[in-house]
Amino acid sequence: MHADLLFTGGPVLTPEGRTATAVAVTGDRVTAVGREEVHDLAGPRTEVVDLAGRLLMPGFQDAHVHPVPAGLELSRCDLTGARTADETLTAVRAYADAHPGREWITGGGWSMEAFEGGTPTKELLDAVVPDRPVYLPNRDHHGAWVNSRALALAGITRDTPDPADGRIDRDVSGEPSGTLQEGAMQLVGRLTPPATPADLTAALLHAQRHLHALGITAWQDALVGDFLGMEDPAQAYLAAARDGSLTARVVGALWWDRERGAEQIPELVERRAALSHGRFRAGSVKLMLDGVAETGTAALLDPYLDKCGCATANRGTSFIDAGQLPEYVTELDALGFQCHFHALGDRAVRDALDAIEAARAASEARWGSPRPKAGGGPSDTRPHLAHLQVVQPADVPRFARLGATANIQPLWAAHEPQMDELTIPFLGPERAAWQYPFGALLRSGARLAAGSDWPVSSPDPLQGIHVAVNRVPPDGGGTPVFLPGERIGLAEALSAYTAGSAYVNHLDDTGEVRAGALADLVVLDRDPFDGPMEAIAETRVSLTYVGGTRVYAAPGA
Repeated sequence: MHADLLFTGGPVLTPEGRTATAVAVTGDRVTAVGREEVHDLAGPRTEVVDLAGRLLMPGFQDAHVHPVPAGLELSRCDLTGARTADETLTAVRAYADAHPGREWITGGGWSMEAFEGGTPTKELLDAVVPDRPVYLPNRDHHGAWVNSRALALAGITRDTPDPADGRIDRDVSGEPSGTLQEGAMQLVGRLTPPATPADLTAALLHAQRHLHALGITAWQDALVGDFLGMEDPAQAYLAAARDGSLTARVVGALWWDRERGAEQIPELVERRAALSHGRFRAGSVKLMLDGVAETGTAALLDPYLDKCGCATANRGTSFIDAGQLPEYVTELDALGFQCHFHALGDRAVRDALDAIEAARAASEARWGSPRPKAGGGPSDTRPHLAHLQVVQPADVPRFARLGATANIQPLWAAHEPQMDELTIPFLGPERAAWQYPFGALLRSGARLAAGSDWPVSSPDPLQGIHVAVNRVPPDGGGTPVFLPGERIGLAEALSAYTAGSAYVNHLDDTGEVRAGALADLVVLDRDPFDGPMEAIAETRVSLTYVGGTRVYAAPGA
């Protein structure tokens, strides 16, 4: 049988290395991998792609991403390109002037390091938008910047108490200063105009085009549900899966309502059944255990330090009670749900691992094995912990022992202002050296998956791979290497973004170029193994295929 698609003339990244130079695809699957002998599968209707020395590899998969909010943000007041306070305020003013009919100014993506202490004031926004309410989440979406008009509409005053899961930042006199952290965001966010179903679908398809252009063929949406005013993307996914416009393979992580307990589990079972269709499956549950280090809300075992290096009373925030978490995770695991943890601080990481250990023990007691094979007991649930900014060294070997995947966001593991000014001083030197321990995890036998957390940071896998390998920013010439012992090799970083994320996504017939696998493939514009590791970020995607169908081609590719 002749192939439908034939790649020749370049290195092919397979599980065995880069010894192959040709790949045949028939229908939606790879049918042969080899060298000159594969050319015999070419027929009169075969499309032949000359790699011309470019690398053919498995499609990238993002194991933790938020495409619909990212797509919405791109269509609103997008501040992701602003690097200073002046640039940010200029962008806000320009957007407001260009959209005089908008009742609210929404969007986001501003950088905390652009403002002193990472907390800009309401007065700055009042100066550029005095007449309409403004609500702008920051880059990590764990805090929001609002103006006086928005605070007034929400009824937030000096007497408004902080919600249990958040904080209203205040000035020295006790007045709300203009930033809202974590659960306090919802005090204003709930008032913003909701996106329409058409808006959500357009945002999803916009984001999908962007991700395909970066070589991403599958992803796990890390928040499918209603959280802090963010629109639930579930129906957009379902509509796109039904009409065929969803060309990627997507796993949805259903949001665990952190204000409720085990009583919500039957609802999650119902949502899993209702939302799984075609290329979209909702088989994961997202449990956000803590916040972020920059705002002091990541959950730490020992207190944060103050500017003078002295211990404070703050150990961060645990959004889900650690005493109840093992019960929840055990029940979810028994029902075949994957648990997808947001675990950034060392206390959150330990809580997640303790809960996984409890679930494994319960499974072993029930079925005779902590991870039963197909046909007996619960499914292979593959829990994973995302972010892992601070990990106690004693907890590193537990990942491999428990079969918990380390879901890394490599772009964050570098010296840049948010790290150097808003994080390291408040962790202290010992804990700062425990950050993003990619190398230690790999050496301990842990499985790595990788993601971007877009729109928190760029979704470009090649930029993330550059940082994982070099531990310097993609454009950071002269920047010191951040914890050089935690660097990993190029092959290992590529594997995290392909086979590792495919494992997390339960897409076992993807993530590798081999006969019988789905033809989810990417052609890079060069072979990054042949160049200096310092130039990885210069690599671009030429072609992207999902199931043998081309979904992206760079100009001139």
